[in-house]
Amino acid sequence: MTWPTSEHYFQAQKFPDPAIQARICAAASPMEAAALGRSREFPLRLDWEQVKDDMMYTALQAKFTQHAELREALLATGDATLIEHTTNDAYWADGGDGHGRNMLGILLMRLRDALRRPA
Repeated sequence: MTWPTSEHYFQAQKFPDPAIQARICAAASPMEAAALGRSREFPLRLDWEQVKDDMMYTALQAKFTQHAELREALLATGDATLIEHTTNDAYWADGGDGHGRNMLGILLMRLRDALRRPA
């Protein structure tokens, strides 16, 4: 399946139903895909909490391997600590005050390390 954005892919992976995944894939924007993914109108896959980091890594891997300019931008960060800084997310980001888990930053640094390794 071809996804318009990594956000579309990630949000769709929350649901086991292919029809719901297709509906998210057809969303007009990443923001709309995120809203659908956050809706609890649809039942989440039972293992979502166990697999969500892997799904995000898969999305990031596709994004940064398919778009050379994004890959180069990520690699250009060198050894910098990457932090998703926002007050409205304490899992993927730092929660705005550093108490969050910053999983997006952690996954981006993991991907950056993997992209540096020779194929």
